[in-house]
Amino acid sequence: MVEVYRLVLIGLGFIFVGLGVVGIFVPGLPTTPFLLLAAACFARSSKKFYNWLLNHRIFGPYIKNYREHRAITLRGKIISLSLMWLVMGYTAFFAISNLFVSIIIILIGLGVTKHILSLKTIK
Repeated sequence: MVEVYRLVLIGLGFIFVGLGVVGIFVPGLPTTPFLLLAAACFARSSKKFYNWLLNHRIFGPYIKNYREHRAITLRGKIISLSLMWLVMGYTAFFAISNLFVSIIIILIGLGVTKHILSLKTIK
């Protein structure tokens, strides 16, 4: 039973890594939360995959910066907020005809913006 649990966590870890990769290219889909979830799964299931993720040249800095410093690069903040507001603004004002849903989208955007801006900025 323990082995099945371990394999499930490894599988989920790779699914979260995949979603994090997609999040790099798809506006509105976050990268860092998925990579943090992958790291948590790997930490409980495979030291090998956990170390691979933390030492990966692309994924590692996302995780390390967030976990160690609760920080994001200025470039990351600008890209994240620009793409998020582009997608959410278009959706709220042009793609959705329900005012209530549009307001919810804008409120979510404001909450995410507040969170991103509250993180420290790494040079």
